[in-house]
Amino acid sequence: MNVTAAWYISTVATDKKFIDTVIEELGPLEVTAKPMFGEYGLYFLGKNFALVGDNTLFVKITAAGAAVAGRVAQAPPYDGAKPAYRISSAKLNDREWITSLVKATSDALPLPKKKK
Repeated sequence: MNVTAAWYISTVATDKKFIDTVIEELGPLEVTAKPMFGEYGLYFLGKNFALVGDNTLFVKITAAGAAVAGRVAQAPPYDGAKPAYRISSAKLNDREWITSLVKATSDALPLPKKKK
């Protein structure tokens, strides 16, 4: 792969259709997506539990989430970010697994600090 192709692949923004698919798969949960820097943050119960970048779902790593996740690839959602679970399409389509992961992860995360 040449440098130009690698740069193009790493800067493809997430499309709305992919976000709609993710929200649909998380259907039993009231998940919202908020645009962030050309990509999206996903929220459940007011907590940011995941990022979506380049049409890929990245769920934050927590001890509670690790108990549910099992063996899942990890990668940073963007350069300089902490690693997160990189959710494959097969895992995303496993509604029971993905909703359990989102619940466990969100339960382990603190509520955002109130803005002054």
